Amino acid sequence: MKTLRGLLLLALLLALSGCHTVLMSPSGDVALQQRNLIITSFVLMLLIVVPVIIASLVFAWRYRASNEKAHYDPDWDHSTIVELMIWSAPLLIIIALGAITWVSTHKLDPYRPLDRIAAGKVVPADVKPLEVDVVALDWKWLFIYPEQNIAVVNEMAAPVDRPIHFNLTAATVMNSFFIPALAGQIYAMPGMQTTLQAVINKPGDYWGMSANYSGAGFSYMNFTFHGMSDGDFDKWVAQAKSHSDTLDHATYVALEAPSEKNPVHYYGSVTPGLYQTILNRCVEPGPSCMNMLRMPGPGGNGGEASASSDSHAAMLMAHPQ
Repeated sequence: MKTLRGLLLLALLLALSGCHTVLMSPSGDVALQQRNLIITSFVLMLLIVVPVIIASLVFAWRYRASNEKAHYDPDWDHSTIVELMIWSAPLLIIIALGAITWVSTHKLDPYRPLDRIAAGKVVPADVKPLEVDVVALDWKWLFIYPEQNIAVVNEMAAPVDRPIHFNLTAATVMNSFFIPALAGQIYAMPGMQTTLQAVINKPGDYWGMSANYSGAGFSYMNFTFHGMSDGDFDKWVAQAKSHSDTLDHATYVALEAPSEKNPVHYYGSVTPGLYQTILNRCVEPGPSCMNMLRMPGPGGNGGEASASSDSHAAMLMAHPQ
């Protein structure tokens, strides 16, 4: 049995040695700060957990039935020192965890613009974030670059050390956008917009995924995120623009149809305002279109009015300032 246990332990260690713990070794500053928060919280909790485990083992051994040398005091019922140790240490840990969580919750707010691109490196004043509009489809990801006027299915890229501003929505059901090496996951929901701020600090190819079950093709809803130099990113954009396909309303309707294992596809141009049309659910006219809401008129009668982008902003996912 000892030999069998040893072999099983060895097999487990060999299996785990191939794991790539990307969450513990991320390449983006936001994910790195989140990693540090996890480690800090874990260590603080161990300050309580480890002594309790050791004390439990020591007490069980010292006061076992066969140990007649252990001091027996049946009338003992209170010790101020023990009470202080039991309550003060956990209380201090909770206060520390609460303070760290409070600060980190605001500092790592996905809606908050980045104030640094890496430890000790603030965002340059002349650097504009790269805008990327993300649409979760069944079962693929659509990335629209409004500044570059391109769109790509199941692939995205960004320059190293340049802030990225993601705007996210979904076509049908709620989904979750997650690039473990870049930043934490954030949900994408139909008719609503969420925001994620991030930056990649090392060149490379990183795995992106859907982290929320969304149906039959969920397992294949993955994509590749490329961290590139400025020059390589310009080449990637030029490659995408070289494709003659245009992402317009009709093309999007066809793309929106459920499909699995979609290959990477580039669109060399995008119809202006398409993302807002998708966000407002107005690709196909109908009662779900948020730009044509029935609003009470001056006399109290219902009437259709076109909602401006400002009025629609109130219906997007609210975010406390």
